Amino acid sequence: MTRIGPGTPAGKLLRRYWQPVALLDEMRGERPVKAVRLFGENLVLYRTEKNFSLIQRHCPHRGADLAYGRIEPDGLRCSFHGWKFDGRGKCVETPAEPQGSRLCEHIKTVSYPVVEKSGILFAWLGEGAAPAFPHFDCFVAPDAYTFAFKGYWDCNWLQALEVGIDPAHASWLHKYFEDEDTAGSYGKQFRGVPADSELPISKVLREYDRPEIRVERTDYGMRLQTLRRISEAQTHIRVTNILFPQAFVIPMNAEMTITQWHVPVDDTGCYWYSIFTSFGGPVDKKTMREQRLRTYPEPDYKPIRGRSNGWGFDAQEQKSKTFTGMGFDINIHDQFACESQGVIADRTKENLGSTDKGIVLYRRLLMDAIRKNEAGEQPPVIDAIGPPTIDGIGPTAKIDEYWKESDQKRRKQSQWAA
Repeated sequence: MTRIGPGTPAGKLLRRYWQPVALLDEMRGERPVKAVRLFGENLVLYRTEKNFSLIQRHCPHRGADLAYGRIEPDGLRCSFHGWKFDGRGKCVETPAEPQGSRLCEHIKTVSYPVVEKSGILFAWLGEGAAPAFPHFDCFVAPDAYTFAFKGYWDCNWLQALEVGIDPAHASWLHKYFEDEDTAGSYGKQFRGVPADSELPISKVLREYDRPEIRVERTDYGMRLQTLRRISEAQTHIRVTNILFPQAFVIPMNAEMTITQWHVPVDDTGCYWYSIFTSFGGPVDKKTMREQRLRTYPEPDYKPIRGRSNGWGFDAQEQKSKTFTGMGFDINIHDQFACESQGVIADRTKENLGSTDKGIVLYRRLLMDAIRKNEAGEQPPVIDAIGPPTIDGIGPTAKIDEYWKESDQKRRKQSQWAA
């Protein structure tokens, strides 16, 4: 499940789906050329006057680095001998060769199609025709209602993904001993209030720490429901989803959702890519971006805290402010939990509990898809609307009806989702 290099079973499966390769923001400068490592391959992403292209990083002539090539209106030219490549990886000029040479007609390098969706550039690394994008909310919402960002984690993609299908950890890993004024919670996860409530979500997680977790298969992957009973009359419900093969969609607050992919750089590192989607007003992209750049600065979006500095651990803070002692950014909490397992977690030493039922089901789905793909069968085709992703407090006796009605109500009130 963890090895994703060229030719590996898991790698071949994941290549059958569109994969994030860069943020659109990374390609806005005067020289839109970027070295990219993806699924163990060294590639170069560049923009011409018409589109984006993704090709092998090393020139097929003698291996010079095309990330330092010359960007031209219709292609990328190697700085070593001037060989030029178009967006399909075809060599179109070999100027150092004798006049009339037809060498370029026989030269082609690896290339992958690229499209932009909601501020992220996605690449198709599979064979044959690429599938259409599903109608997930993050792809349907207008640009003003979405915001994209990313960050690097120094661990295997699978353990990074699995933190998102482990609902029980939020009551511990993200526990704050004091509740902030929720009026200042914009852009912060687990600092606002659930829908239909004035109870801070930090208080809900802290005081109701033994949730009931339900999981079910869906046509797009799986759905998780996490229930925390507040009283006989009221229950907090959090509905999250796995979008097969390696994305999840979770509520950030009552009005905004997070759709997040964990994309392998290689076997021991990954980037998470998130699209924040608002059902309320337009996203304050400036605020969201500034908040996240403090932890994951440009140009590499690598975190300011990690193994080298103990994820910012502070023993005094752990005594009085946060359960982890690692600050108030939950991305660092999750990063610690995933990276501290090792760059590739040894799952033979695990002792799973009942709260891990989402992880168990996901691994079964993944292994089943890998086996079918190896046998030449079609892997799951994902084409779903939504899916519903809710964080709210409703009537205990009708909690299933509540979250569905809450989703419909939010969509009807939205400027774009109805």
